[in-house]
Amino acid sequence: MTILDRFRLDDRVAIVTDASSVLGAALAKGLAEAGADVVLAAPRTNGLHEAADIVRRSGRRVLTVPTDITDPSRCTALVEATLDKFGRVDVLVNNAELVTVGPAIGESVHEFRSVIDVNLHGSYWAAQACGRVMQPGSSIVNISSILGITNTGMPQAAYSASKAAIAGVTRDLAQQWGSRKGIRVNAIAPGFFTDAISWKYPESHIEQLERRMLLGRTGEPEELASTVVWLASEAGGYVTGQTIVVDGGITIT
Repeated sequence: MTILDRFRLDDRVAIVTDASSVLGAALAKGLAEAGADVVLAAPRTNGLHEAADIVRRSGRRVLTVPTDITDPSRCTALVEATLDKFGRVDVLVNNAELVTVGPAIGESVHEFRSVIDVNLHGSYWAAQACGRVMQPGSSIVNISSILGITNTGMPQAAYSASKAAIAGVTRDLAQQWGSRKGIRVNAIAPGFFTDAISWKYPESHIEQLERRMLLGRTGEPEELASTVVWLASEAGGYVTGQTIVVDGGITIT
């Protein structure tokens, strides 16, 4: 096996949540190009068909499953649908998230709880459902955020809290499932990526953020997908319990 062979995901089956988003579709595309068949999940079908076409154009099989990951029974149904179609689950990419921006003094109970429910609880239920059926050598990649590590000057207490908690869950699941089940669990803390940032922040704030980035630019979705493929594949076979920062250097400025 060559070094490049270790990045291949041939005959693997990967589940990607929130696959209808810009980054979700890019992650699905990267996994498919590495050789995986891909199951696309999202609360609504909008965008799932487009993401499915991207996977098919990469020559891989695809399944779309509308899924509300805040409901543990729906996560179980997602895994069951995957097993019915492909017979296995090798990779889970916990990409689903709810983003809010607003001052803490005005944030409602419902708003705060909704963010925690999707970003933290949903990721946990999806991981739990996959962990029950995954075989040794499988990999879970949780998508956290640099907002779990630093701040960007915008009021995002609920989002930041949920993403910081992902790191703790990642460490604990890696501990529980490493030696006992042979499942690796890692997280990625992305910075700001092209096509996925403009709707969250005003342009003036994006310009301020870019000045903090050591590489002087936002990331390309393919750069995040490459990190996911690394962690999902045998190339990352000795990495577990870690949160990998992919941010162009913003967290050290």
